[in-house]
Amino acid sequence: GLPVLFETFKLAYTRPTTNHTYTPDLLLAHNGIVIEGKGLFQTEDRQKHIILKATYPDLDIRFVFSNANARIAKKSPTTYAMWATKQGIPCAHRDIPADWLAEAPNEKSVAVLRQLGVIQ
Repeated sequence: GLPVLFETFKLAYTRPTTNHTYTPDLLLAHNGIVIEGKGLFQTEDRQKHIILKATYPDLDIRFVFSNANARIAKKSPTTYAMWATKQGIPCAHRDIPADWLAEAPNEKSVAVLRQLGVIQ
């Protein structure tokens, strides 16, 4: 005979944080551009790169997709390139563009890499 309420409110909580590391594929040390080569680009990879971009906003990370026109899911209209562009991440199809190689140093990215002890 006591009043009972079933699923009438929600409690917000944060999952405990976990530490992870990421090893980029390539670093153009002369200009601070970090290049990640991607074939299959799964949800977990996309989430990781959103977190990395938020954690290291000044680090210049770019993608070279084996197929930039591949869709992120079978029924999705979004391609890998569209996703990267939406996230503000430069990307290329198959090859590193020559203009990336010729780019002047990205001083903010270089500063992050120096702070991390990756370059001097």
